[in-house]
Amino acid sequence: MTIFYLIRHGEPDWHTYKPLNLKGNGRDLVPLTEKGARQAAETAGDPRLKGAELILSSPYTRAMQTAAVLSRKLDLELKVEYDLREWQPDLTFEYDSEERMRELRDEYNRCGGVYPDGESRLWESREQLLKRLRGVLERYSGYSKVIAAGHGTLFGTLIGRTDIAHAEIVEYDTEAERP
Repeated sequence: MTIFYLIRHGEPDWHTYKPLNLKGNGRDLVPLTEKGARQAAETAGDPRLKGAELILSSPYTRAMQTAAVLSRKLDLELKVEYDLREWQPDLTFEYDSEERMRELRDEYNRCGGVYPDGESRLWESREQLLKRLRGVLERYSGYSKVIAAGHGTLFGTLIGRTDIAHAEIVEYDTEAERP
């Protein structure tokens, strides 16, 4: 049995990307705020993380920075996993505003992440997201305790929550899904 400690990244500094007018996932290059870095450092002191064997991270800056703080504080190896990236609001990577991203996320939430019958959407479906996330978790199922730094919608879809706070730890046992 593997216990995954899913940790949402610390508070990101969204103001850094806005003046650059970046499209699509360019917004995912933002770093943490000072508060976000402190949140990650505080989370590293949580006793549940003691004995973890490895830290995995999304490739997005805010998650990697969170994972780097955890790695430094816990003296653990850090591996970047592309499939720990956040839910994709637009699979064409063409959305060009925060407002459009929010519209797509609202639509995803209204649909429960499922495309209406006979239709497709720009956003990554719940099924697509869970397939890639479970693939990552499966690759590390030989460990006892693994920390994964990632994103709210990604982890929230897996556990059925939409309210994961910045730097919050959510324990996830892959055995809990099996009948």
